[in-house]
Amino acid sequence: MLAGSLLGRILPAEVVGVELRGDGPCPEMFPEEAAQVANAVAKRRMDYASARHCARKALAELGIAPVPILSGSRREPLWPDGVVGSMTHTAGYRAAAVARSGRVHTVGIDAEPDGPLPDEVLPAVTLEDERAHLAELAAARPDIHWDKLLFSAKESVYKAWYPLARAFLDFEQARLRFDPEGGEFTAELLVPGPAVAGRRLTGFTGRWLVADGLVITAIALPG
Repeated sequence: MLAGSLLGRILPAEVVGVELRGDGPCPEMFPEEAAQVANAVAKRRMDYASARHCARKALAELGIAPVPILSGSRREPLWPDGVVGSMTHTAGYRAAAVARSGRVHTVGIDAEPDGPLPDEVLPAVTLEDERAHLAELAAARPDIHWDKLLFSAKESVYKAWYPLARAFLDFEQARLRFDPEGGEFTAELLVPGPAVAGRRLTGFTGRWLVADGLVITAIALPG
């Protein structure tokens, strides 16, 4: 983990995270990667290339040589054998986190601009009791945009879930709760989870951070 990184504050030592700030020149891609975004707009190509630039730097810290990181059918990154990981991008920030699959079962990270979630989006991504929970959190810590934090955490949940289940997970199929002071959150799965290490997965525990104009969430399921 790079010293001073935002991800380094919320991911365990077993996970290597690399982040890139700002909007510099588009990093070089492998030809196979460039082909996947050949018809995309410039922003999409920048996000795609920058996240993979971070991923290759993170993989290098695991001793893995540069390789193409293509996208699967649901745009999930296809990692080298023996590696789990996740990528995220938002305005002015791209990041990747990777780990050896023998030490971590799955990783999910997400970053969003620190600001309120649009009112029309909230009902579509939350359960009724989650909205009540958000109101309680806002009363206790009005300095945090809890609605955006919940949205980001659900994105991290999906990114951690999909490599294990290989199935879609709707926003309403996980119930989230936040610790307003400790920087942690829990996600209770409301659908049957996949078997992981011989046990049925029932949920995730993650961490959150609000800093430098960003909301960042991360999940790493220990191996």
